[in-house]
Amino acid sequence: MSDDSDRTGADGVDWDARAAAFDDEPDHGLRDPSVRAAWADRLRAWLPGRAGDVLDLGCGTGSLSLLAAERGHRVTGVDRSPAMVALAREKLAGRDAVFLVGDAAAPPVGEQRYDAVLVRHVLWTLPEPGRALRHWRGLLRPGGRLVLVEGVWGTASPVGIPADRLTALLAPLAGRVRLERLSQETALWGKEVDDERYAVVAVPD
Repeated sequence: MSDDSDRTGADGVDWDARAAAFDDEPDHGLRDPSVRAAWADRLRAWLPGRAGDVLDLGCGTGSLSLLAAERGHRVTGVDRSPAMVALAREKLAGRDAVFLVGDAAAPPVGEQRYDAVLVRHVLWTLPEPGRALRHWRGLLRPGGRLVLVEGVWGTASPVGIPADRLTALLAPLAGRVRLERLSQETALWGKEVDDERYAVVAVPD
């Protein structure tokens, strides 16, 4: 995947070019112990209690993958940026984790099934989010769950996916949908935010 169209996501960003500095953001690199602890607490609540197989789509440099692996989960990470994947492999060296270059909307995982599909700040960039959600549901084992962290950023020209739209897309796909508002959870972001941020945990019927 070496040409510009492969490195650049649907949001128009060249993520290979961003990879080296990606972890500088508090909620990306999780270098601040309090931010790291906040995300670890959330993942503890969102992911299955027992060790299982977690698919981290749009995994970036693997920070959430690392937290999941530390909980005993076996992690498969997918990102379209080879530079991001290389950093994730380095970050999780020696862990029970595999990282693949590929499209989050249609990850290259064959017939594998997972106990959780974890996706943070990716769905809003996809041209057909409903189709992606249906595909991800098909990657779950019985009793598995989708863990989706999304939001809407900016005021003049906002981008993202509002919580009400995402829950509407999930309604025909999942029997249980839990929405958690995260805008006021400054520990997660390492700063105060005034935009819409949230998580949805969905368990299909």
